[in-house]
Amino acid sequence: MKTTITTKGVDLAARSRHWHEAIGQAYFPLDLSFRRPEAFDGELTMWQLGEVSLSRLTSDALMYRRLPKHLQIQGPEEFLVTLPAKSELLFAQGGREVRANPGAFFIERSHEPYEFSHAEPADLWVMKLSLAMLGGRVRAPDRFCSLQFDATNGANGLFVDMVHLIPQRYDAMTEEARSMVGRQLADLLALALQSDERVLSSGGSTVRMAHLARIESFVRRHIDNPDLGPDEVAAGCGVSVRYLHELLRDTNQTLGSWIRDQRLAAAREDLGNPRDKRAIGEIAYARGFADQAQFSRAFRQRYGITPKEARARE
Repeated sequence: MKTTITTKGVDLAARSRHWHEAIGQAYFPLDLSFRRPEAFDGELTMWQLGEVSLSRLTSDALMYRRLPKHLQIQGPEEFLVTLPAKSELLFAQGGREVRANPGAFFIERSHEPYEFSHAEPADLWVMKLSLAMLGGRVRAPDRFCSLQFDATNGANGLFVDMVHLIPQRYDAMTEEARSMVGRQLADLLALALQSDERVLSSGGSTVRMAHLARIESFVRRHIDNPDLGPDEVAAGCGVSVRYLHELLRDTNQTLGSWIRDQRLAAAREDLGNPRDKRAIGEIAYARGFADQAQFSRAFRQRYGITPKEARARE
């Protein structure tokens, strides 16, 4: 579904409230500070791609704040990927600050306060996706927040190119195709994050981060192997089992729990794919679970619903 919200035709006195409501509907509740609330102009267009949404905003100067009061009533954690097309954007979250100009992108998380502003009229693109979707592709996605990524080269550039292309093709796509494109866009984002050298040097030693990136990549490639464990991962990544466990201590998560989470996330996407007609048991086995009952218990514990209910929602 495509939706456009604009201040055109709205009384000047009501425009700030109108924009507050538009932003809350598209993303999540934020406090907004307008430079000229009595003469504010803005337009927001949203394209829904299954569990992913894409939007484009053009507006006058503005500051957005995600405050502690907004975190008191929380739904599932979500991430925003912001790509400026015009003007400099300032963003601060978790003690980090980013000044992003066209040719870059950065990531925000919903479950932590932040400030986001532009002093000039801006044109920007925003991708929204859930922690479940991004976390199913990259380990601990919050570590990528408030880092600035080059939007012009390699996988990063391919991700940005696809963002810009989707609106041109959107009307000609079926709902199934849109949902599939949303998942592919999430795949490209994950590839872009993991291929950026600055991520490897953003925390800890470059060697340790490079090993962790290699481990993540190996696990994702072999996630459907029911026998995947420390011995297989260590051998596939050229490290000892002892060093593997030492590396994973930095992540506050065991290898087994991370593999399980990856399998559950992959199965959840399979269940949400209307083109996937396999039985729930087939999906569970294909994603590396040896027992359907165990899969159902783990799925419900992780997502609060049964696999059958997840499929019925789509």
